[in-house]
Amino acid sequence: MKLVRLMAAACAALPLLNAQSQAALEAEIAKLKTAVAAAQTSGDNAWMLTAAALVLMMTGPGLALFYCGLVRRKNVLGTMMHSFIMMAVITLLWAAVGYSLVFGSGNPVIGSFEFAFLKGVGSAPNTDYAPTIPHLTFMVYQMMFAVISPALITGAYAERVKFNALLVYSIGWAFLVYFPVAHMVWGKGGYFNAYLGGAIPVFDFAGGTVVHITTGISALVCALVIGPRNGYPNEPMKPHSLVLSFTGACLLWVGWFGFNAGSALAANGLASSAFVTTHLGSAAGALGWLIAEKIKMGRPSALGAISGSVAGLATVTQGAGFVSPFAGAVYGLAGGLICFYMVAIVKNKFGYDDSLDAFGVHGIGGIIGATLTGVFATNVVNDALKLANGQAAPLGLVDGNSAQIGNQLIGAVVAIAFAVIGSYIALMIAKITCGGLRLDAREESQGMDLAIHGEEGYNLEA
Repeated sequence: MKLVRLMAAACAALPLLNAQSQAALEAEIAKLKTAVAAAQTSGDNAWMLTAAALVLMMTGPGLALFYCGLVRRKNVLGTMMHSFIMMAVITLLWAAVGYSLVFGSGNPVIGSFEFAFLKGVGSAPNTDYAPTIPHLTFMVYQMMFAVISPALITGAYAERVKFNALLVYSIGWAFLVYFPVAHMVWGKGGYFNAYLGGAIPVFDFAGGTVVHITTGISALVCALVIGPRNGYPNEPMKPHSLVLSFTGACLLWVGWFGFNAGSALAANGLASSAFVTTHLGSAAGALGWLIAEKIKMGRPSALGAISGSVAGLATVTQGAGFVSPFAGAVYGLAGGLICFYMVAIVKNKFGYDDSLDAFGVHGIGGIIGATLTGVFATNVVNDALKLANGQAAPLGLVDGNSAQIGNQLIGAVVAIAFAVIGSYIALMIAKITCGGLRLDAREESQGMDLAIHGEEGYNLEA
């Protein structure tokens, strides 16, 4: 009987023990989920801060060295200052209002002031855009895109622009071109946003339309409005140091992994796919340019190699996360071949002085990339959306979808229109407020280093 009573008591206690065990197990599972989420946040945040630093490195020293090596010796410091001052001015502009106008909830064309002066931008994620990293990290990562964009344009008017005109134009360009186009493509409710309610979905993974088309077309507008350098094209204006440009191009190649792979906004398989796609695009771009150069000029050059790699990078940016890795080689090869044609043939034929080929490389590369993204990624739009959230395997090459190609081209045309109109208005504002856009003949002959900054990049007497 005693044994029976003990067994009865044990049976009576069993549900309580099971309930306690279940509660304990659920508590442990909850702790594990919290720990996993914290680990993911830490890993993603570390990668995204690194990516932000890589993109900043693209402006300085990458772009600064790349551009300064391509100008004449008397304009070295002035050219480097163009990139450096963007790191200062656009940083503050972005933190004050730019981020809010791009990523704040607004209308289909422009955002709002809800995040002005970084109000509400803290350690908690902005789940509309990047649910596993702090809002501040997302903000500062996007800041680096805004910084490099007007710096790219400076290559079109190198060696002849006034410093104050450069500043006024760049600020005006940010408001009239970059902020609205970036909101339309990437911002919540933007007209072309493929993820957050856009009327016409345009796939731009890392800035082919937002950065490269807008800056490249704006560069052409600047070159046409400001006019050619004195003596162009009759006087030789050869690069003074291809060694500096070579170093800058290598830094751009490395930094571009932050630009493209970082646009996955997490340390996941999508970042890996975009990383490899980007690398193949740059390699194929260099080879494509060299092949075209060998056929046209009879020999490959170091300048051609680095120009082709940048052209490949600019071209692959639009689709880096939406296509299979080897498709990046197709982007790069097309970019290298076509951009060479624009720089070596079309520019000479029409005679515009895009000093450092910002239009021929970035504008044309961006348009090629926008089109190819429609060709290679559009039959798997649903998978692309899942992939962007880390929910699917990398995409394979697919047959084109004419509707999405049309969407991509519509997005490109709108970006071109904003770049043309916005750049022209910004240039006119700068011209009126600064007493002209360019240095006078004496100052241009003296060089930007001495005429503007009172310094010499190279002291020939030392």
